[in-house]
Parts: sequence; structure tokens; C-alpha cells
Amino acid sequence: MRFLVVTLAPTLKKGGRYTSYAPYVKEMNLWFKYCDAVTIVSPTTYLDDLLEEAFDRSDLHVVSIPWISFNTFFKAIHSLLNVFVIFFTLFAEMRRADHIHLRCPGTIGLVGCIVQVLFPKKKKTAKYAGNWDPKAKQPLSYKWQKWILSNTFLTKNMQVLVYGEWEGQSKNIKSFFTASYWNTEKSPVPNKTFSAPYTFLFVGSLVVGKRPLYAIQLVEKLVKNGIPASLTFYGDGVLRQELELYVAENDLNESIVFKGNQAATEVKKGYQEAHFLLLASKSEGWPKVVAEAMFWGAIPLSTAVSCVPWMLDHGARGLLLTLDIDQDKELLISLLAHKPELQKMSAAALTWSRQYTLDTFEQEISNLLQ
Repeated sequence: MRFLVVTLAPTLKKGGRYTSYAPYVKEMNLWFKYCDAVTIVSPTTYLDDLLEEAFDRSDLHVVSIPWISFNTFFKAIHSLLNVFVIFFTLFAEMRRADHIHLRCPGTIGLVGCIVQVLFPKKKKTAKYAGNWDPKAKQPLSYKWQKWILSNTFLTKNMQVLVYGEWEGQSKNIKSFFTASYWNTEKSPVPNKTFSAPYTFLFVGSLVVGKRPLYAIQLVEKLVKNGIPASLTFYGDGVLRQELELYVAENDLNESIVFKGNQAATEVKKGYQEAHFLLLASKSEGWPKVVAEAMFWGAIPLSTAVSCVPWMLDHGARGLLLTLDIDQDKELLISLLAHKPELQKMSAAALTWSRQYTLDTFEQEISNLLQ
């Protein structure tokens, strides 16, 4: 089978091997195991830092396309010209492919959504890694992609993989997931005691969209209410210096720790030892850190974005944050006063998350490609 991937994720060549964004590479390695030949159509340059990993396969055929962006007037004019180049490149590669796989959302994904309409008999899949919530406020290009993908008159012979379960979807929309651990990693987890001092984790980039300051302020509220608590950050980003300054100015150095980027083994140890995960994110697709924390019995405290309410069973497996700091503080203090409820929530989170392993994920991919 000749498998074609259309993606915005840059494919870079280093030391004779192709690399790309590490989480994407780990997933695509599983898809590629079931393909005879693989072509990737993507940009092949990237100016910023990228968490890279090499693909397992060394026989990838990579077709370079230019970046497109509409952030400024001049970029928009240049990108309009590039769209024609990308369109005809995708058309040529889709003609050769046996299976077309789109990675959405994104500017390249939007062009891919349009071109695939011209190949109604080809077998296709699309991975929509963003928020599929029909009510979510999103850029117009994202809405166009969702509309094209779910329109079974335009989009034929395709399964669209989305995070969460949503009412009123077309028959080609398939609820999907992602995973971080294999079945062999399901080591027993001792029951968490849920007694003070309470330990909180933040795992992810220190950027505006993840609202790390809100996580600090929520733990600060607990501490100043006489509840012993600590928050450990795993991850780095542009806000780190600003956050460290806030911690110092508010005398929180004994409660807030920044560990920066750490190996997966260290993060896993953090999950195993923590009581709670804090994620006050503005937007998510499938928040892997939530599922990872649940895998080790840590209770997620997260905003109700994307499929998070479904993941947390609307509060049975975690706490949905309101983003009203005082209201969230009261909700959390009330929860801390009920140890049996915390134990029950932790056990439910662990049981649910352990359904979604890499073994199950790989089997689902295999089924899609049959």
C-alpha cells in the first residue's frame, strides 16, 4: 500500500534521517508499520525550536511544500501564490497514493481537504487533532475544514478521527483517542492517601494558552487558606521568567517548583507521586497530560475544553475548573474534605485511562488501514 501523509508538521533531514515533532512521529511510526511505501507532503524547514524525534523508517519519500500564512497582508499575498503550488503538488501525490491521510487542522490540512474531494474512490483517513466541539469558537479555516470533512457529499470514502463523542455527527466521524503507555506499563498503583500536604502537577509548555499562572494562583489560594500544598512544573516556555518572578514576589518559593523539561520517566514518576494535575488550558484536542495523569491515579483539575468533560465524565473522574479563582478554590477545598470521594475519583480515572493504551491504539490504526 502506498500511504500518503499531508501535514503542516515540518519534516526535517538530519544526519541522514528524517525527523519531525516527537509526539507526531511516535504516532506515525505506528501507521507506517502497515504500509509498503510512505510519502510525506509537508514543509521541510522550521525556524523555531522543535521537540524532534527521528522516524523509525529510513525509506520515507518526502515532498517539500512551502509554508502558507495569512497573518499579515504581504504574507497573505505570497501565500496565495503558494496555495496553487501546494494544490497541484497534492493533486499529483494523491493520484499516486492508495491511501490518503490528512493531518488537520492547519493551513496545509485545509488545502488537503479541498484536493481530496477530487478523489472520491480513494481510501482516506483524516486525523483532526484539534477541538472538534461544534460550539467552540475557532478560526474560520478550522470551521471550513470541519465542514468539508463532515460533509459526506463532498468527502467520500473517508473516516475522520476526532477526539470525544459529539451529538449529531455525520456517519464518517469516528470518535478516537491517543495514547502514551503500552499494556506492559500497567504497573500497580498504590491507593493515594489524599492527605496534606497535597501535591499538584503542571505538565506542558509555559505559554499563555496553558494558563500556568492560574495554576499557581489556585495553589496560592490553598496555601493562604492554611492548606499545605505544593505545585511542580514540568515543562518550559516563554513565561517561565515571569512566573518565577511572581512566585518570588508572593513568597511562594517553598510551594512552587520549576523543573523545566524532563525525560518521560521523570514525568511519569511525578504523576505517580502527585495527587492532582492542573490544566487550565484555553484550548486542547486530546490533552495527553490529562490521560497520563489519570493512568497513574492523579486527579485532573481542568477547564471544560474540547473532549475534557467527556474524559472526566462531567466531574466523576476529575474537577472541571470554572476559571473563577475563588469559586474553584471553594470547589477544591470542598473536595479535599471528602477523602472517600477523592479515592473513588482517582480509581475511576485510572480505570478509564487504562483502556487507552498504545496496544489498543495500534490495533485501531491497523483496522483503519485494512
